[in-house]
Amino acid sequence: MSWREVWESHGGRITGVTFGVFLGLIYLISGFWDMLFFALVVFIGYTFGKRKDTAQGPLFQWQEIVARLSGRWRPFK
Repeated sequence: MSWREVWESHGGRITGVTFGVFLGLIYLISGFWDMLFFALVVFIGYTFGKRKDTAQGPLFQWQEIVARLSGRWRPFK
């Protein structure tokens, strides 16, 4: 399996984990709780990358949420 095939099939996961590791290393100074936060950031990056690889929709349907909130909380009905 060539690197091109790996990148095409797992590119989002690789990018997500790399971004998570980068953000985690920025945050990671010392301590147990920092390490747990680092693991959380890497997991979130992996999850978003996996969603991109499997072509799933966005996690939140922002247009639907904005439409519902703007209709409900319009100040001058």
